[in-house]
Amino acid sequence: MLYSERLHLRKFTVHDAEIYHAWRTDEQVMKTTSLSLDDFTFEETKQFVQEVLVGDSHSRTYMIVNTKSNTPIGVTSLIHIDTKNRNAEMIIDIGEKEYWGSGYGFEAVNVLLKYAFLEQNFHRISLNVFAFNERAIHLYERIGFQQEGRNREAVFRDGCYHDIIQMGLLQTEFIGKRADSDSVKSSESESAVQ
Repeated sequence: MLYSERLHLRKFTVHDAEIYHAWRTDEQVMKTTSLSLDDFTFEETKQFVQEVLVGDSHSRTYMIVNTKSNTPIGVTSLIHIDTKNRNAEMIIDIGEKEYWGSGYGFEAVNVLLKYAFLEQNFHRISLNVFAFNERAIHLYERIGFQQEGRNREAVFRDGCYHDIIQMGLLQTEFIGKRADSDSVKSSESESAVQ
């Protein structure tokens, strides 16, 4: 279930701390997703991995892996899992820059959402995105996320303040969007046969 044509998600482990540290300390990688651009020591990253990415019972974190090369290319998580209300927040970072702009983020988000909505029966997935991260906003809207609010001037980057946009997607919306896309593919296949 946790795979697509080009990638798969596997459980994040403490052994992933080294590669995660390389991404976490790369300002170019973290600039569009992390509130804190800091120079973390490897020990701080190991502690973060153990306590937050692996050890938090209210989150599930996965390494995004290119299936062909078996290379880790990023990380994605469901955090702040609320089992009573069936809600969670999603995060994603593609850490390997050569995979940027090639659709891997779109694939990884879809794999995670299929798992969340169709296997774990979540009702709602939310996320936060910096307003200047237009590519990410476009990706999320393409998947079906809707803007639900914003924290004005909540992040300081490149000498000025930017908003953080809250987005959300309901299970029914995700399933409906998939059904619409499947019917378009079906129509295209039928047209090709004729």
